[in-house]
Amino acid sequence: MEEQQRRALRRGRARLVAALRVEPLWDPLEQRGLFTRPMLEELQSAGSRGEQARQLIIDLETRGKQAFPAFLSILRDTGQGALAEMLIQECESQPLPPQLPDLRPVELELPEEKQRKRLSFLTGIVSCWISQQALGIRSSLIVTCPCQDYDMKADPCGHCLILNNVNFSRDSGLSTREGSDIDCEKLERRFRALRFTVLTRRDLKAQEMVLELLKLSRQDHSALDCCIVVVLSHGCQTSHIQFPGGVYGTDGKPIPIEKIVNYFNGSNCPSLRGKPKLFFIQACGGEQRDQGFVVHCDSPEEEAPADSLESDATPFLVSSDNMDEPDAIASLPTPSDILVSYSTFPGFVSWRERSSGSWYVETLDSVLEQYAHSEDLLSMLVRVAHAVSAKGRYKQIPGCFNFLRKKFFF
Repeated sequence: MEEQQRRALRRGRARLVAALRVEPLWDPLEQRGLFTRPMLEELQSAGSRGEQARQLIIDLETRGKQAFPAFLSILRDTGQGALAEMLIQECESQPLPPQLPDLRPVELELPEEKQRKRLSFLTGIVSCWISQQALGIRSSLIVTCPCQDYDMKADPCGHCLILNNVNFSRDSGLSTREGSDIDCEKLERRFRALRFTVLTRRDLKAQEMVLELLKLSRQDHSALDCCIVVVLSHGCQTSHIQFPGGVYGTDGKPIPIEKIVNYFNGSNCPSLRGKPKLFFIQACGGEQRDQGFVVHCDSPEEEAPADSLESDATPFLVSSDNMDEPDAIASLPTPSDILVSYSTFPGFVSWRERSSGSWYVETLDSVLEQYAHSEDLLSMLVRVAHAVSAKGRYKQIPGCFNFLRKKFFF
């Protein structure tokens, strides 16, 4: 579908949701090849008529170039011609492309450095305008264009779900994660200050965690710019294709990080398509304890009291039941607009102190406080990795799997 048609659907969404009669549409939508029967059944299970209409309009944007005219024809055939005309008017009322700004040179007596900065600024304006007028033309100048940053203008800018598992069942064999509540409180304050609506759930079994994640992924994020998921729990290694590691529910059952992330991908959460989805995982990636290697360093070595230092490690688990694995893997789309930040390198433990919380969260919170107003997320995560790697007798280094397409600024 062309961008002009997508914008028409978005601008007319409120009226469509209020007035659209969805029942007569199902058969024509299948007959025209816009949706398969399983897709339609999923739409029909979305809830009320209004929720079905909203999800239909969101999904319609992804159905190809012929989807818009076919949808208009179906509306007319089902006696909803007024809505078809409304969409046509929305499409025709789109503003014209901006005029090329007047870039005639001005003779100024400027120092060499100021001339260089002025030239860079004007080049950015030109490259941005060209990219808007002729999509597909690549130019190294486009890196100076502000359109290479994710839009974060909504207020609130998105939802933040924090899953904080502290107490585990006796049968699980997992210890109480003392200090995790300190991590949780820090992140609640930090993300609220960064204009997110924060929901915290504590001590959930694996299935309860899944339900919370599904609930968030099925919300309408159309008016928001971002989504954040934080998991504070024990962790382990798991079999994976895209994202390594797993986290435990309080019942000792693991959930693969890959599964958590894919609840929010473009197929399962259409209203977050093209928007950044950030995951912060405070959990071990395995049992290995990194002793580090000797380097010359000016910073003093930090030592935590031996009785206060804990890890979130559990042994590597391989599922004996792989019956569902091939289908799950085959249906995964290529990830985009996703970043998963891990507290530690896969296979190694992640350290947490009872009195001050985990090294990773403590450092992440501090870096966000100091630099979120001026630096992009990846630059800040490098600062986090550097600071954490300098801590303690045992070593730890956070890392991330980055599939963001633009720079992310809070």
